[in-house]
Amino acid sequence: MRVMVYAAAAMLMIGASGVLWAGETAGPVTPNDFEGSDVQRINRAIEVGAATGRRVVVPRINRAADGERAVWLLDSAILVRSNTVLEFDNCHVKLSDRCRDNMIRSANCGLGITDIQPLQNVTLRGRGHVLLEGADRPRATGDSAKTLGKPTFGADAGVDGVSPTGDWRNIGILLAYVDHFTIENLRIKDPHGWSISLERCSNGRVRDIDFEMTGTKAIDGKIWPILNQDGVDLRQGCHNITIENITGVTGDDIIALTNIVGNKPAGSDRSMMVSASNRGDGGIDDIRNIIIRNVRGTVAGRHHVVRLLNASGLRIHNVLLDGVVDTSLPTRPCRATVKIGDSNPRWGGVTPLGDTHHIVINNIISASTHTILIAGSLTDSVIANVVRTLPSGEPITYQSGRDNVRNLKTQNLVTAQPAQ
Repeated sequence: MRVMVYAAAAMLMIGASGVLWAGETAGPVTPNDFEGSDVQRINRAIEVGAATGRRVVVPRINRAADGERAVWLLDSAILVRSNTVLEFDNCHVKLSDRCRDNMIRSANCGLGITDIQPLQNVTLRGRGHVLLEGADRPRATGDSAKTLGKPTFGADAGVDGVSPTGDWRNIGILLAYVDHFTIENLRIKDPHGWSISLERCSNGRVRDIDFEMTGTKAIDGKIWPILNQDGVDLRQGCHNITIENITGVTGDDIIALTNIVGNKPAGSDRSMMVSASNRGDGGIDDIRNIIIRNVRGTVAGRHHVVRLLNASGLRIHNVLLDGVVDTSLPTRPCRATVKIGDSNPRWGGVTPLGDTHHIVINNIISASTHTILIAGSLTDSVIANVVRTLPSGEPITYQSGRDNVRNLKTQNLVTAQPAQ
């Protein structure tokens, strides 16, 4: 009798479509229950699921009007709303060549939306082996500083009536003003820009994400650069967020906390932020209370494994970075395993002492040109248990000068000895 009870309880936890989870009173919603294009069916399922409190499950087999197939093609973004639980079950989701949009975006923001209303309770979850993939021939790639067809590929290059540069639509998963969220267990391949970007989001976690990209792509018989393929980016105002169990290869920084001011309003197609790129009063747009742990990977573009960048009075503070294994090849080292700040005048140069503070960096194994590269300011912080596997160089590089560092405690910094 006891065995039967345990078996029944286990069945409730199976994540397959049509099987209830513990606590559920109705089965999940599937886009196979609706008509239209693939993304229309998924978005319709999300509307029903959010309204009824049911999970939305995108299964492996897409039962489309023109027949069954094992891929879901997106012509525009999947839009998630408050109280969405969106589960990808062993499936392949891919951007079509017609798409100039995100893979997934919070439904409160988009082109021309200047008043972004907050959302809450959003879960994006993979079950089994899930792949989110960019288009074969992207209409646009790169960030808003990149012109299509010159430094980065874009089929829209030279096309009248469309933005000639990259923008936030090239981001894979984009959430703005979302409180209480989870993004987990996904593999992301060949995004058109950053893979995951969060703007003014709070109380969430991003975990168990694997990246596969090279910063290039074979298109029309030519190898093209695909620029700005970051992994996970946190932007203005993000707080109380955990990022953990991040693996793979990215084209640009694997994890970046980027807090810099622009002059573009929300909804602009000339910005890499869908919300306003300004600075709110009272520290509301500081990046703060962030935990990053268990990162293992390298950058094909030889940038940084983890980057902290703030400028123009925006602060980064209360950050714990614990556990990074830099897998750079000896022939292609990243510039730095961890980079803090920047002296680039484009972002205002070195930040004043106190703008980047209370940072704890612990348990770092580095194979990059620099291990911990301090290119801005840093105060009231700790760097400990750092192993530099290269036999030359120092565990900490004070690029901006020691005058821009105050009350930094260091411990157990090791550089490998040359082979005898």
